[in-house]
Amino acid sequence: GAEVVFSVDCTRLKEHFLPGEREFHRIYFNFPHCGRKAGVRKNRQLLAGFFHSCTELLAQEGEIHVALCNGQGGTPADQPRREWHNSWQIVAVAAAAGFILSDVQPFKAETIEGYTCTGYRSQDKSFCVEGALNHIFTRSTAPLCSTPLSCKTQLGSQNVSFQVPQVLVDKMNRGFLEANSRHPVRTIKEKLSAGLSQVFPLHNISSCLPLLHQGHPQGVYHSNLFWVTLSPGEAPSTEEISQELENTVLFSHFGQDTDKNVQEGSPVPKQFYLRPSLLPHARAIIKKRDFPPGTVQVLSGPVFRKCRISLHSMPVFHEMLVVLAVSRGTESSCIQMLVDSIQTTTNSLHQGVKPSISLQETTSLGAELNDFAAFEQQLGEIQHFLCVRTEAEPSESCVGVVRTAPDELKSRELVVSASLNLDLLAMLLCGISDWRMLWTSDRRFLRQFPEGELRLFKSFSLYPPSYVHDVSFWLPGGEQFDEVAFHSLARRVSAETIVSIQLRDDFQQPGTGRRSLCYRVTFQSCDRALGCREAAEMQLRLRQEMQQQLGVTLR
Repeated sequence: GAEVVFSVDCTRLKEHFLPGEREFHRIYFNFPHCGRKAGVRKNRQLLAGFFHSCTELLAQEGEIHVALCNGQGGTPADQPRREWHNSWQIVAVAAAAGFILSDVQPFKAETIEGYTCTGYRSQDKSFCVEGALNHIFTRSTAPLCSTPLSCKTQLGSQNVSFQVPQVLVDKMNRGFLEANSRHPVRTIKEKLSAGLSQVFPLHNISSCLPLLHQGHPQGVYHSNLFWVTLSPGEAPSTEEISQELENTVLFSHFGQDTDKNVQEGSPVPKQFYLRPSLLPHARAIIKKRDFPPGTVQVLSGPVFRKCRISLHSMPVFHEMLVVLAVSRGTESSCIQMLVDSIQTTTNSLHQGVKPSISLQETTSLGAELNDFAAFEQQLGEIQHFLCVRTEAEPSESCVGVVRTAPDELKSRELVVSASLNLDLLAMLLCGISDWRMLWTSDRRFLRQFPEGELRLFKSFSLYPPSYVHDVSFWLPGGEQFDEVAFHSLARRVSAETIVSIQLRDDFQQPGTGRRSLCYRVTFQSCDRALGCREAAEMQLRLRQEMQQQLGVTLR
């Protein structure tokens, strides 16, 4: 009962099946080959034409199945694996047409009813399918839209709007912590809150916390903050600014002094930045005396920090801040109760992960600090680090810090605060290797997490292709190179498709003393198709922007 069409050119499918009239849920191409002794380059061209031809005929959630002989695909699934240049590079070829590899299965001809391996030109000469693989491709989400975004927030008693930094456009107002969300960061936050409520009276602060702070907290590097400009005519009055500074910018009671630029009597600076922490909001609560002793106050929301590019360093994450007032002399036991509650909750979240949480002294981690812990040190003195180890990640990762500080209003009490990075916890507990996956717009991510449950994540984009480019440049005379600014520029230009930036060479020219740096930049997307040409275009834009924004001279 099937319709059979002959003489179909796989690179011109729309000439045989009119787009819009048919949408195929499955398109199979078993063992494509140009014929005779065609080299890998011609067969890549054949696959490229085939994948581009499929774009107009495949249903939105359809699949393309391509069977290849062992080693041809060039992915880690091939055993043994060919060198990349000697393979058909199927993931890169498909990515150029907007498809991602979502599954790889052994090709078993005997399980396909009516399928027979007839051999070369239907002769008795056998066709070897031992170790052959069936590659299953699906549509990728579209590239991120770079349309400018304006966001509104409260500053003092006034609602103001500001232009969102381009690298954060797709990360604002995502609602991961809202009541109807089933995102893993919300599940972890709710479970941790429920566990703490079994030990302490708990108050969840759900009011909308301002996104902006003003001034500059001392000790925090300027390049680590996302600076923004308010929309014209919306700057708050000097009185409102002073009140905002008093409530949000001062970190002194968590081990940080007031910024010297905003001391009493000095001009109020008109600089605004996205909040890097929820600590100032906790201090505002303490100052208002709305802080019953023994009651845990829980604040949560996204915070924003510029950082270097890596799989575990994120420019935005969801912070959960737990604050508790205790009597002096009881802080050690209260901290241990907090940690025990977090340990018990995380152990119950997923049976297959078996997390282990340890409390470590500030001096015990040394150079092993990740970007999260290193930035927390800028915000003030830390007494303990909260570290997590899982079977999948045997090395410990810092996911939280614990601070103690005197309560300025009650001399016999101390304030204990624990700051947790919910995104890092979600990665460790769900087996997510790349932080960018937490922010994907692909619906296949959230489908894996029923509301209120955590599960081990199975990636829907296997073996994504990577593209390596080098960039070498001379530094302006006598200036230090700001690596964080360089990485932040690379994030913006590449729309978060750069996965690694590594320093390859640091050269100083004899005689002149001029200094040159060479970096290796690796492009790779964790959730969408990224083609070779698109990566090359981003690299060119990065080189242009580096000259304009960083003042370097390209080599």
